[in-house]
Amino acid sequence: MVVYPLQYIVNAPVQAASDVMDDLRSRQALVEENERLHAENSLLSVKSQRYSALESENQRLRKLLDSSSAFEQQVVVADVLAIETTPSARQIVLDKGSNQGVFVGQPMLDAYGVIGQVSNVSMFSSTGLLITDQRHALPVLLNRTGLRAIAVGGDLPDELNLSFISINADVKEGDLVVTSGLGGRFPAGYPVGRVKAVSVKPGDAFSTIVVEPTAKVGHSREVMLVGPQAHDIGEERISASE
Repeated sequence: MVVYPLQYIVNAPVQAASDVMDDLRSRQALVEENERLHAENSLLSVKSQRYSALESENQRLRKLLDSSSAFEQQVVVADVLAIETTPSARQIVLDKGSNQGVFVGQPMLDAYGVIGQVSNVSMFSSTGLLITDQRHALPVLLNRTGLRAIAVGGDLPDELNLSFISINADVKEGDLVVTSGLGGRFPAGYPVGRVKAVSVKPGDAFSTIVVEPTAKVGHSREVMLVGPQAHDIGEERISASE
C-alpha cells in the first residue's frame, strides 16, 4: 500500500506518453486510410467515366453497324482525326486513305444521315468536305412532295440552304430532305435534313429555305464511307453542277 502510490506516480508520465503515442499512431493510420480511400474513390470515378464513354462509343458503333447493314455497297468505317469548321472551310480529316479503298467523291454518312463527301485522299488518310461547307452542293428532294432542289452550305456551320425553290412551292417546316440520286455521286434516299424555316423576301423569285442536317455534322467521331469501288468514279471537281 505504501509502494503502489509511488509506482503509480513514477509510471504515470510513461503511461501518458504511451497513450499519446498510441493516439498519434491511430490518427496517422486514420489519415493514411482516408488518403488511400480517397485515391481509390478518385480512381473508381475515373474508371466509371471511362466506362460511360465506352458505353456511349459502343452505342455509336452499334448504330453505325445497324446502318451499314442496310447498304448494298461496300462500307468502310473511319475515325475522325480532326474537324475544321471555319467560315472558309468546313471539313474533317479521316484515318482511312487509298490503302483502304477510299476515293475522291466517296459519300460520307453517320448513323443519322449524310455528312459530306471525300475531297482529298492520301495513302493513309483523307479529307472530307462537309455538306454545310458553302462550296458543297448536293442534289436532293423533299420526301413528302418529291420536289427537287440543290442543298448548299449555309452561313452557319449547322445549316443548309435549298436553292431555286419557287415561292409557290409546297414546302413546310419539318419536311424531310433526302438525296435524289441525280449526278450519280450519292445514291437516292439517304436522309440529309429537315426543313427548319421557310421565308420569302419581297421581290425575290425564290423562297429562302433553311434545312437542319439530320447527321451530327462536325460532331461525329466515326463516319461511314459508302461505295461504289474506286475505279468507278474519277477525281472530279466538287461543284454545284454535280
